Order: sequence, then C-alpha cells, then structure tokens
Amino acid sequence: MDYFKKILRFAKPYRRYGYLNIFFNILYALFSALSFAALIPMLNVLFDKAEPVTKLPVYTGIGDIKDYFLDYMGYHVTQYSGGDKMKGLVLVIGLILVLFLLKNLFNYLAMYFITFLRNGVLKDIRNAMYAKITELPISYYSEKKKGDVIARITSDVLEIQHSFLSILELIVRDPLTILFTILIMFGLSVKLTLFVFIFIPIAGGIISWIGKSLKKKSDDVQREQGQFLSIVEETLGGLRVIKAFNSESRFYKTFSTSTKRFFDFSNTLLNRQNLASPTGEFLGILVIGVLLWFGGKMVLVEETLDASSFIAYMGLAYNILTPAKSISKASYGVKKGNAAAERVLEILETENPISEIANAIDKTDFNSGLVLKNISFKYADDYVLKNFNLTVPKGHSVALVGQSGSGKSTIANLVTRFYDVNDGVIEIDGISIKDLTKKSLRNLMGLVTQDSILFNDTVRKNIGLGKENATEEDIIEAAKIANAHDFISELPLGYNTNIGDSGNKLSGGQKQRLAIARAVLKNPPIMILDEATSALDTESERLVQDALEKMMRNRTSIVIAHRLSTIQTANTIVVLQKGEIVEQGSHEELMAKNGSYRKLVEMQSLG
Repeated sequence: MDYFKKILRFAKPYRRYGYLNIFFNILYALFSALSFAALIPMLNVLFDKAEPVTKLPVYTGIGDIKDYFLDYMGYHVTQYSGGDKMKGLVLVIGLILVLFLLKNLFNYLAMYFITFLRNGVLKDIRNAMYAKITELPISYYSEKKKGDVIARITSDVLEIQHSFLSILELIVRDPLTILFTILIMFGLSVKLTLFVFIFIPIAGGIISWIGKSLKKKSDDVQREQGQFLSIVEETLGGLRVIKAFNSESRFYKTFSTSTKRFFDFSNTLLNRQNLASPTGEFLGILVIGVLLWFGGKMVLVEETLDASSFIAYMGLAYNILTPAKSISKASYGVKKGNAAAERVLEILETENPISEIANAIDKTDFNSGLVLKNISFKYADDYVLKNFNLTVPKGHSVALVGQSGSGKSTIANLVTRFYDVNDGVIEIDGISIKDLTKKSLRNLMGLVTQDSILFNDTVRKNIGLGKENATEEDIIEAAKIANAHDFISELPLGYNTNIGDSGNKLSGGQKQRLAIARAVLKNPPIMILDEATSALDTESERLVQDALEKMMRNRTSIVIAHRLSTIQTANTIVVLQKGEIVEQGSHEELMAKNGSYRKLVEMQSLG
C-alpha cells in the first residue's frame, strides 16, 4: 500500500472529480440496494399477499424498519390503485424501473468523473517521468537500458492506471453497495444474514491465497518487456551495422529468446489472474446454494420468513456477488500495480547527484575566463584525470590533443556539468560552476560534438533549438556563418524540410554544419567543440572548418581535436596523456620542442 499512497499524491489536483465520484457512488450503492428491496411489494401483489394499507405508518425505530418500509409502500399502492391490483402492480413496477434507472445514472456519473481523475493522474505521472528522465545526469543512462526506461513510461504507467487507479472506482462504490445491501438483508432476516457471514471469511481466504504470488509474476513480465524493447531500440539504432555484418539472425535469436520468456511469464501471470473470476463466482454460487437450502427451510418448514422477502433476499445476496468479485479482482490489481509502481517510482525517486545548491547564482555574463583547478575525475575505478589544471582566458582558443582515452572529451563533460568532478574545482569568472544554476551555466556554453545529434523535425526547428522565438533572419544568418545556407536552399522545402530520424536524410558534413548553425544561433560566450570535424571527408571538413573558424572568431573556445591540422591557429595547444598535461604552448612552440606534439603531427602527416 506504500506505493499506492505515493501514486495517489498525483491525484491531488483532480480531487474535485474524486469527491464527485464518491458522492455519486454513495447514491449508486444506496439505490442498488433499494432497487432489490422494492421487489417485495411487487411480489406481494403478485402472490396476492398485499393487504390494503389505509393509514400512513409511523416510524418507531430501526428494529421495525422492514415493516415500516412495507407498510409505507403498501399505503401508497393502496392510495394510487384504489383496490385495483393491476394498477398497484403497474405502480410498483414503475417504482422499480425508476430505482434501477437512477442506480445506473448515478453509476454512469460516478464513472464519468473518475475518468478525468484517472487520465489526469496518468498524464501527470508521464510528465513527471519525462521531466525526471531529462533531469537525471548522462551517467544514469550509461547503466540503464533505454528500452527499459521506455517500458516504464509506457506500459508500467498504463498498468498503474489499469490496476491502482481502477481501485478508485471500487474503493467507495463496492464496499458501500455491500454495506447497504447487508443492512437491508439484516432488516429482512438477521438469522439468514448471520449465516451468510460464516462463508465470507472462507471465500476471502481462498481468493487471497490465489493472489499472493502475483506481484513477483508481474515484476517478471514488466522487466522482460523492458528487455525486448531495449533490443528493438538497439536494432533500430544499429540497423546498418546489423545488415552489413549479416547479423539479422543473431539479433532475431536474442529478441525471440526474450519474447519467449515474456510469453512464459505472461501465461503464468494471466492464468493465475484468470483463476480469480471463476473461483470467486463458484464460491458466490456456493453461498447462494446454501442460502437457498437454509432460507427455503425457514420459508417452507419453520415459516419464520415470507416467500416475497426470501426472493428479495436472494436478489440482495446476488447483488453482493458482483462487488465482492470486483474487490477480489482489485486486490490482484494492487499486487500487479505494486510491481509497476515500484519500477515507475524507482525513476521518480532517484536522487540527481548533479544537484543545485540553494540560492544558486543565475549568471548571465562572462568576463575573465574559465579555470580548472586541480581536478580529478573517474567514471568507475580508475582516474581519467588526475590533478588537472587548465586556464582558458576570455577570447582565447585552447585546443586539447592526445590519443583516445587521454581524457579530452571528459573535460567537455565536466565543464558543461554533465558529470561532477571528484576533486578540485571548475570556475567561471572566479565562481565555482557548482554555485551556478545548471541552466545559466549551459546558457553560457555552446556544444558541437563529433556525432551531430539532430532531431526528426524541420531544418528551422533544429537550428532554432537553442534560441526560442528566433526570427527567420536570425536562422538564415546562422546558417550562412555555418556554410549551410546553400545546401538548405536546395532542399525540397528549404528551411521547412523535415530531415528525418537523426537527420538521416542529410550527409555527414551537412548534419555537422546544421549542428554548428545551431550553436552559432545560440551565440554563447564559451564554445566547446568535441572532435567536430573528425568524421568528415576532406571537402566537408574544409567547409565545416571554415564555419568553425568564423564561429570562434573573438570567442572563448575549448577545441578537442583529432585532426591536428584544424587547431594550428589556437592560442594554446594542450597535449594530454593518461589524464595529465605533458606539453602546452602554441603550435610553433610545441613543434620547436620536438616532443609528443611534434610526434603526433608527423604521424598524421605520414598517414
């Protein structure tokens, strides 16, 4: 129930719908019981047991409620019919129809209002999960499978709606229906009703025993669904490689193994769940059968109960069966919902290790420079950077070079606070970046990566990503600086052309120039280029390099370079080896030193 309480906090904005649902459910439960009690006067008329009542009865207390109700009904039947039994029958039938009509109307209104609550909670949970997914650091997703996260925001949230939130429909309606029905049953026959209560704990115990393992079974199903969604996501992302290496059958085998496990888990879960309904129904009919024997004995042998009351009593007893079955199914729903809620809440309650301090500074300007002081960092066990120091004065371009794994891209991740340093401090204008709001820190920076991350949208929307309400002129100007305007103009719809999933309708060079245009439009004071030209052909590289040089003019920049020919104009070149600086200086200074940098340049020249 802890998970249920945590999920219910999302219902607060919709509580007015909950109150309306409760109100109409109370009316439904009351009229549901009364509609069966109203059968007694009709049966009395049919069985010729109805005595004319000429005087309005007086209510004398709860113990006399059955006689008062029958006399009250009898009085109005007598008044209306004037002794004509067919008229009396029509009146009683009309009353029953009205009661059943009101019962179903109130049931509809209760479900109408709870729909807004259920779907509102579903929407808000999904929104909260999406907000959390985008808030959590990149390191979180290096351990999680994307498909599992997708499964949690889709099928797990739906499971919560079907299980937990369906209980909200039953939590008032069914218990009250049972309560009102039992009160009327007590009014008709205390002895018979006490007899019914002997069987209820027995039936409840059997149903509870069936449902005990449902949570674990449901957990297995949800986890396996996340597994095969991850395989689908990986397959779509790497389809070219799969086809190139003829690995379709290998991936199909992995996927079919996962779906086979899902098939087995689902069968076990659903078969256990499906056992609830027939078991509950059989136990209910068993109770009805015993009641027929015991009540029949009271009518036929003991004559302590009249036939009309007994038939109405049997209708009331059957009226308990449906809500009792619904409650037993709801208990299974709680167990299934627990597993789904646990997985959803695991994400929602994950603490973000990259947090903001209270009253963090909202910095909008950049005045002196960026400094990394004695920073050390590790992704897992081994340090990638150790006691690393670097100063990037305002307006300067600093290039980081070195072999793969030397820590170049890590510096970009730390400066943008995608990760936090283990030791040391990174400062902008003398202020630790941990003291700044994450939004204002990232507003000061533009990022162009080796992999041009574009979205399935128009060229205009992709370029305008970093600047809301950018004008047409702003976007075109940014594209011109990035050497992208010419090829964009040749696209079928120009800037309104959709570039496909991950921009796959464009070439590598075109994608990279769009990414540069996006950074240019944002116009941040600090630019970080993470191997922005390493994946391009010579012609594309020339266009992109020209765009980068235009963009970096008079701008503070950190350039992580693979091709050393692209960074020879940098103010400072820093050579890294295993997370430590081995050389730094201008291109000419480092070439004169005849050290590691010169060896790297000569190796690339030979290549």
